[in-house]
Amino acid sequence: MSAPDGSPVGAERSIGQLVASATTEMSALVHDEIALAKAQLKHDVKRGAVGGGAFSAAGAVLIFSLPMLSFALAYGIRTWSDWNLAVCFLLSFAANVLVAAALALLGVVFAKKAKKGKGPQKTAASVKESAAVLQNVKPHPRQVTSADRVGDGIEVVARSSS
Repeated sequence: MSAPDGSPVGAERSIGQLVASATTEMSALVHDEIALAKAQLKHDVKRGAVGGGAFSAAGAVLIFSLPMLSFALAYGIRTWSDWNLAVCFLLSFAANVLVAAALALLGVVFAKKAKKGKGPQKTAASVKESAAVLQNVKPHPRQVTSADRVGDGIEVVARSSS
């Protein structure tokens, strides 16, 4: 088994290797959070598009079906009953309005679902949680040995080339 940077687990790693590993993991975390936010926004936009499409379909049904559907329905009602032709046309119009209202209601339902979408808020909460965890992390104190000291009390700091 090996660490993300390829070194064996349990082996002493330099500060530079630890920083590089932490940087790589943080970068991956940020990229994953961004991908999650994009996916959630895409889902919310798709819901909004369905709602908008339903509103458009309601308008199209109301406009384009009125002439032909109204005449056909009115004459059909007149054929089945002996009612006045004007009443038959009013009933035909009422049927078209009911269909358009049902489609508009469907559009409202999908628009509300899209508005209630919590895609980016979920991701923002996750990012805040990650940041809160990282703020509480403190480096472990290192014991200074006599080999780390160089005259006049100046400590030697190991630097990594990675």
